[in-house]
Amino acid sequence: MTLAAEKHSSVSEDTIRQLVDTFYAKVRREPDLGPVFETAIPGDWQPHLEKMYAFWSSVMLTSGRYKGNPVMKHFAVAGMRPELFATWLKLFDETCTEMFDEAGSAVFRDKAERIAESLKLALFYRPDRPWPPQAAE
Repeated sequence: MTLAAEKHSSVSEDTIRQLVDTFYAKVRREPDLGPVFETAIPGDWQPHLEKMYAFWSSVMLTSGRYKGNPVMKHFAVAGMRPELFATWLKLFDETCTEMFDEAGSAVFRDKAERIAESLKLALFYRPDRPWPPQAAE
């Protein structure tokens, strides 16, 4: 049975790997996100995927496997814009919905939304500007 046909009811290291692999394959094809990621991760994607397996394992399974600073990593990414987070979340939610039952998908979605908002605030919030950022007129 394929991943798309078999919805998982529980989160495991194996399902996290499948989710990350499926999600980042979509990211790489997405017209707005793909170029940003390709610039940030030229060549071999496996080291990034390994970090994302550890990150989501730490988030979802409280494994403590991730040892990193996502805010500092994202500060260094050229082309980061607040609106890219909505696209990222849409693709992530789509992938979770394909792979997990509603309860599992909802837990991932909630965590992802909190993480995205935290990153946006850390990267783009400035006390002297409105939040969320206003679109240029």
